[in-house]
Amino acid sequence: MTFVITGGCCNDASCVPVCPVQCIRPRPGDPDFTSAEQLYIDPATCIDCGACMDECPVSAIHGEWDLPEELDDYLAINAEYFSNSPIEVSSPPDRKRRKLAEGSQLRVAIVGTGPAGCYAASDLSDIKGVEVSVFDRLPTPFGLVRAGVAPDHANTKQISKRFGAVLARSNVHCYLNVELGRDITIDELLQHHHAVIWAGGATSDRRLGIPGEELEGCVSAREFVAWYNGHPEHSDRRFDFSAGTAVVIGNGNVALDVARTMARPAEALRDTDIATHALEALKDSKVERVVVTARRGPEHAAYTSGELASLIHQTPGTQVSAKAAETQHLAKRSDRAAELVKTLPEADSLSRGIVLRFGLTPVEIRGDGSVEEVEFRNETGEVEVVSTSLVVKAIGYRGSSVIDLPFDESAGTLPQMSGRLVEPVSGDPLVGLNCSGWIKRGATGMIGTNKTDSGETVEALLHDFEVGRLTEPVAGQVELERLLGSRQVTVVDHAAWVNIDRAERAAGKSAGRPRIKLVTQAELLKAAGVSG
Repeated sequence: MTFVITGGCCNDASCVPVCPVQCIRPRPGDPDFTSAEQLYIDPATCIDCGACMDECPVSAIHGEWDLPEELDDYLAINAEYFSNSPIEVSSPPDRKRRKLAEGSQLRVAIVGTGPAGCYAASDLSDIKGVEVSVFDRLPTPFGLVRAGVAPDHANTKQISKRFGAVLARSNVHCYLNVELGRDITIDELLQHHHAVIWAGGATSDRRLGIPGEELEGCVSAREFVAWYNGHPEHSDRRFDFSAGTAVVIGNGNVALDVARTMARPAEALRDTDIATHALEALKDSKVERVVVTARRGPEHAAYTSGELASLIHQTPGTQVSAKAAETQHLAKRSDRAAELVKTLPEADSLSRGIVLRFGLTPVEIRGDGSVEEVEFRNETGEVEVVSTSLVVKAIGYRGSSVIDLPFDESAGTLPQMSGRLVEPVSGDPLVGLNCSGWIKRGATGMIGTNKTDSGETVEALLHDFEVGRLTEPVAGQVELERLLGSRQVTVVDHAAWVNIDRAERAAGKSAGRPRIKLVTQAELLKAAGVSG
C-alpha cells in the first residue's frame, strides 16, 4: 500500500522532512519545486507509515485504501511523476536548526498576517531569543486564507489552524486593526524592532486595457472573491446577477473559483463559510451560465490540473463544457489537463453551468452606464458578442506601492535581493527592511510557495543580525503599546481575535455551518471585546 497526494496539495512541503524514506518529490531546492503543481509520493519507495498524512496541514494526503473514488486517478498521477525520475539515492533534507548567539535578543515586526507573514513568524518565533510583532490593518488575521480561498475549499482553509498556533506563541505579539501610515510608520516600527518584514500581499489588480472596463458591472476577481468571503472592506458591494449569463475573463485557479461559486446552486454553499450576504444574493441570482474565457488555448491555461479536476468531478449540480473546435488540437497531447479538457461535453449557446472557452480575446465591454455585452475576437479574427450584466476580470492580482518603501511600478513589487529591500538605483540594501510573499515575487504560486519564499527572507534577516548590520531598537514592546495607545488605536490582540473566532464559530454551529463570518468593522470589534 502507498499514500497518495491529491490536487488539494498546498505545496508547503511540511510532509517532506517527516518522511523517513524521503519518497516525496519535488523537495525545496529541487529544480522543479517552485513550478510543480503539487508534490508526489513514489509508490515504489513509500513504506506506508502515514507520517506525511499526519503532517499535511490541508488534508491532501490519503491512504491508497481510503482514496475517495473521484480522486482515484491520483494514484497514477503520483506514480507517473517518478516514471522518468526514479528515486535512486534518498537522503533526508538538511534540517539546520537556526539559533542566535547566547544571550542575544532579536525583535522583528511583520506587516501582514497572510501565509507569507505567518510562515515568517513561524520560522522566527521558533528561535530562542526572538520576539515577533505581527501587524494587520484588518481585525482578523490570515489574509487570503480567510478572504481569498473559495468557501467550498474547506481543506485548504485548514492551514489557518497551523497559522493560528503560531500567533498563539508567547513570543508572538498580535497588533491587528493597526494600519501602517494611519496608525504607525515604518520608521517607528524600526525604533521598536531590529527589522521589518513587509508581507502585505498584492492589493490591486491587473487591467485589461480595453474600452468599457470602467463600466458598472465590470469588476475584478479580487473584489468579487473578497465580497463572497466577507472581507469588511467589500461586504457592502452589490453585483448584478440579473442576466442569464455571467462572463469571467481569465483561466487561472481564481477564475475557476469565481465561476464555480456563481454556477453552483446556492444551497450547495450553505454548509460552507461563505458570507451570509453573498449566500442570499446568489440564492436570488438569475445566472444559469458562466462563460470562462481565455486568450490562448487550454494547453496554456494557468489553472492547475487539480483545480480543473475538482471543478469537473466535485461540483454537484453543475455541468462543465467546452467547444470541441477550440480543443480538438489537444488530441495529440497526453498531459493531465489536456486529458481532462478532452472529456468535457460539447458546449452550445444553450449550455448551462460553466462553459470553458479558448482563443477569445476581449476587445470591448459595452453598455449604457453598466455592462450589457462583451465583444471578443477569436484566433481567426471573427467577432463574437456575449450578452451579460456581469464581467469578472480574473487576470491576476498586482502589488501596490507602500508608503515609505521603494516600489517597482512596472513589476508591481518591492525591489529586493533575497528578501532584503534595495535602493532602486544603486541596488544597495536598505538596513532592516525586508519583504516576503506576493509583494516580493509577484502574485504567483500556491499557499505553500510562501514557506520557501519567507524562509529565504528570514535567512537573510538572521544573517544581517548575526554580522551586526541591523540597528539596535531604542524602545521595546511596552513603549510600542504606549505609542499606539496615545494615538487611540483600537488594537485587536490575540485574545481579542480568539473572541471573534469563537463568536463566528458559535453562530455557525447554531446554523449548521462551520462559521458565520462577521463582515463589518463594528461587528468584528464588538465581538473582539474592544472599544472601537
